[in-house]
Amino acid sequence: MNKKELYIGVMSGTSLDGVDVALCEIDAHSCTLLYSKEYPFDEGLKEEILSAISETITLKSVGILDRKLGILFAKAVRYFLSDFSLHANDIKAIGLHGQTLWHEPNSKTPFSMQLGDANIVVTQTGIQTIADFRRMDIANGGQGAPFTPAFHQFLFGKLKGTNAVLNIGGMANITLLGKELLGWDSGCGNVLLDYWVRENAYKPYDHNGEFAKSGMMQKELLELMLSDEYFKKSAPKSTGREYFNATWLEEKLSSFPLLKPENIQRTLLELTARTIADDIKDKKIDTLIVCGGGAKNHFLIQRLDMLTSCNVKCSDTMGVDGDALEAMAFAWLAYKRKHKEEVDLKSVTGAKKNSLLGAIYG
Repeated sequence: MNKKELYIGVMSGTSLDGVDVALCEIDAHSCTLLYSKEYPFDEGLKEEILSAISETITLKSVGILDRKLGILFAKAVRYFLSDFSLHANDIKAIGLHGQTLWHEPNSKTPFSMQLGDANIVVTQTGIQTIADFRRMDIANGGQGAPFTPAFHQFLFGKLKGTNAVLNIGGMANITLLGKELLGWDSGCGNVLLDYWVRENAYKPYDHNGEFAKSGMMQKELLELMLSDEYFKKSAPKSTGREYFNATWLEEKLSSFPLLKPENIQRTLLELTARTIADDIKDKKIDTLIVCGGGAKNHFLIQRLDMLTSCNVKCSDTMGVDGDALEAMAFAWLAYKRKHKEEVDLKSVTGAKKNSLLGAIYG
């Protein structure tokens, strides 16, 4: 008999807005979310990470960040166990994504770096931890991202019609469900929106897109941003904060010194919506299932609805918590690794073959 097992997934994405922890009951046919909670990201540590991505740092700094992140993730899991009266002995394993510092799959020496020492998580929680999910796929010639399409297929693959899943985190990634699984990063999701509203409206994010809605879209700026080479690439493709960041945006804005901040915010929202819509316009999709932090941006969802011909639905309306979905994915990936099952991702990442993903600690 196929026994259901308990796994914890831990995810902190490019938005750096929190550590998502999810407890899932998993077997070969289902992944059920039992509990989930977001724990705040230490502001000082967040600034250290942003500095590490944008500046030249020492090996010592990398080592310190690795340890600090390990302690942060371990603390989040310990709080989670306490908050929901859970026992470590009942948990089969933790799936730990780690914090991405740099993702560069297309260079002559491709790599993806996630920090957060899994050894610390093991010792401070007493639970076996599975981490380092991306590098085996890269070793086999793949992009090492996105990984959630395999989980999207597992959750939503039996739905009728032609469907796609859109996760809008710091970056936005699209999954096309079907006989051949396809997925890629369409580009920036919330990362530039969050940066600009933080710098100009002094808020951590643009609630419901209100700041963007107060501005006017600037066509020439939008066209300049859309001309970026990343948006012209075909899948497989993936990206991150090392590419779409303040430097990227400020370089584009240098030709438009007099634009009002709210007009720039409006144009950035249109950039996110347009790059997603452009990537799916020829795919004849019936339903676009949206999850991630961007699913809560009502104005962004409204723009997607207007730019696409498909039915746009938030995953919450289909019984899947969009805030917890990525953490759930890494709980499921831990299950796959624990059972020595390869993850069917080569059609997504471009790898030569499917891989056993993740290294086991403890």
